[in-house]
Amino acid sequence: MNDNTTNINWFPGHMTKAKRKIAAQIKIVDAVAEIVDARIPVSSRNPDIPELIGDKPHILLLNKCDIADAKKTAEWLDFYKSNGVIALAVDAKSGKGTGEFKNSVATALSDKLSCYLEKGMVGRTLRVMVLGIPNVGKSSFINRMSGKSKAKVENRPGVTKGNQWFTVDKNLELLDTPGVLWPKFNSQTVGEHLAITGAVTDRILDIELLAMRLLQILKDDYMPLILERYSIDILPDDSYEALCAVGRKRGMIIRGGEIDTLRAANMLLEEFRNCKIGRITLEGVDFNA
Repeated sequence: MNDNTTNINWFPGHMTKAKRKIAAQIKIVDAVAEIVDARIPVSSRNPDIPELIGDKPHILLLNKCDIADAKKTAEWLDFYKSNGVIALAVDAKSGKGTGEFKNSVATALSDKLSCYLEKGMVGRTLRVMVLGIPNVGKSSFINRMSGKSKAKVENRPGVTKGNQWFTVDKNLELLDTPGVLWPKFNSQTVGEHLAITGAVTDRILDIELLAMRLLQILKDDYMPLILERYSIDILPDDSYEALCAVGRKRGMIIRGGEIDTLRAANMLLEEFRNCKIGRITLEGVDFNA
């Protein structure tokens, strides 16, 4: 895949404004909940966040765990635990794992809560800022926790434009923030993984090359799922031929007997994102961006 395809620059003006708002409001929250995509736990973490949040207590939520590889998610949770990171696997749409969130907030803020208790300040409302890149499910998580549908939810990046407060209960409030990417992905692989999962818009990418890259990844770790989904006996080693094989099996043939590879690429990416191929994680604990 050539560098022009995945060396993505994606930093709309509203993201600069969003970063300023986050920096200004971090001082009024007690902790930060960072949401990442469980399928790409490394690539979906904004490297600017540690600087933005400073020493605020931090909780990491691996969202979309219901469409991620369960074994790899468990390995990630063990990895974070061994490194002293409070981490949860959640699925905001189904609610899986979200019931543990309030306990995790209490764990992250145990020192502050003990101090409040000593001073007789019982029942103080805790405020948690929810951060993450576009399309990782921040609004869905907030809606799940607050029992409301006021945080706008769409399956496309860059929907939330402003910061909003949501009440979970009398002791917990969540601050929603816009998804913020960083100016340039220095790693080609990070850019690819973000594009494959839909964190950046398809309009700035070569869809066929992106689908070919996805096939390369899936051939290494999830070959049986590809063969079963597309009724293929043997997947060609060449990624273009592999894409053609997928398109041929789906009847995507145009005049002259050629394969409509653009249509096949769009179909493949859509089926991956909607978990129709299977539960897949692109990054294991040994992943090096």
